[in-house]
Amino acid sequence: MPKITVGQENNADVELYYEDHGFGQPVLLVHGYPLNGHSWEKQEMVLLEAGYRVITYDRRGFGASSQPVIGYDYDTLAADLKTLVDHLDLTDMVLAGFSMGTGEVTRYLGSYGSARVARAVLMGAIPPFLLKTEDNPEGVDGAVFEQIKAAVIADRPAYFRDFLDNFYNTDTYTGTRVSEQAWQNSFITAVGASAYAAWACVDTWLTDFRGDLPGIDVPTLLIHGSADRILPYEATAARLPGLIKDLRFVTIDGGPHNIAWTHADEVNTALLDFLRG
Repeated sequence: MPKITVGQENNADVELYYEDHGFGQPVLLVHGYPLNGHSWEKQEMVLLEAGYRVITYDRRGFGASSQPVIGYDYDTLAADLKTLVDHLDLTDMVLAGFSMGTGEVTRYLGSYGSARVARAVLMGAIPPFLLKTEDNPEGVDGAVFEQIKAAVIADRPAYFRDFLDNFYNTDTYTGTRVSEQAWQNSFITAVGASAYAAWACVDTWLTDFRGDLPGIDVPTLLIHGSADRILPYEATAARLPGLIKDLRFVTIDGGPHNIAWTHADEVNTALLDFLRG
């Protein structure tokens, strides 16, 4: 079980669990909230078969990584990612994020540049800026996120039940694109994460990425479901054309938030076409 140390909390190391499989051009996959690196399984299999090296890791607070009560901001999370990239000495890599993971990808490129990155992928994107403010009227009202944090504190498992129903649009796709067992697997993963991280990450979602986006100077693929209930299409993905220099935009018609699972065939086709250039 490989791990790297990315910091300390009191006298304990903060460690990230990662997996590194296959050969060829490296593709580093950054998972979404509240899952872990294994949530990429439908992409990992296809990428390995296509001859890519695939690296996944668990964000601090999730999966098999440490569960500190510090570091749930995108500067720290991007620094964690950089530590892994440097540790593995990755070059010419594809840096791909889903949901909350698109924040790490965006902040990494905004802060550290693209010297090691050939291409980027944003799936179910959180940028450019989710919070509604005077200069960001397209965002989501801050009261929504305060309600989410209160729900996490009041009954975290119940919150995750509702969250995952909207993660998969279960009223539309249960029994066709997502099984009860797949939903349960996500629920088990979610409740196994740090209770503190589940609460603290909500504020992290409100990060303003508008200053990072002009720094993305590599070809970028954006994939987003038109029926996303977690990160609404019009408040997120629809605003990115024009903010990223070299952007290919694929909309999954009727897709929920976790299109990587429910619409894996469409996602994988778009991903491989993009990687092959």
